[in-house]
Amino acid sequence: MFPTLIGTVVIAGIVGYLSERSGFTHNGYLQSIVICVGGAFVFYFVTLMFGFGFRSPGMNAIAASVGALVIVPFHWRK
Repeated sequence: MFPTLIGTVVIAGIVGYLSERSGFTHNGYLQSIVICVGGAFVFYFVTLMFGFGFRSPGMNAIAASVGALVIVPFHWRK
C-alpha cells in the first residue's frame, strides 16, 4: 500500500510538470504539481474505499491528475 501511494505521488508530480512544460496548462509549475498530487490523493483514497478505478495504480494516478488539471483551473477562471 505504501509503495503504491509513493508511486502515485511521483506519477502525479511528473504529469503536473509535463502538462505545464507542454503548454496544456498555464498555472505555473508548482501550482500544476500541487493540483495533480491533490487529485491523485483523492482518487487513490476513493479507490481504496470504494474500489473504483482502473486495474493499474499508475493509470489511476494519470487519470486523476489529468482530471484534476482539467476541473480545478476551469472551475475558478471566469
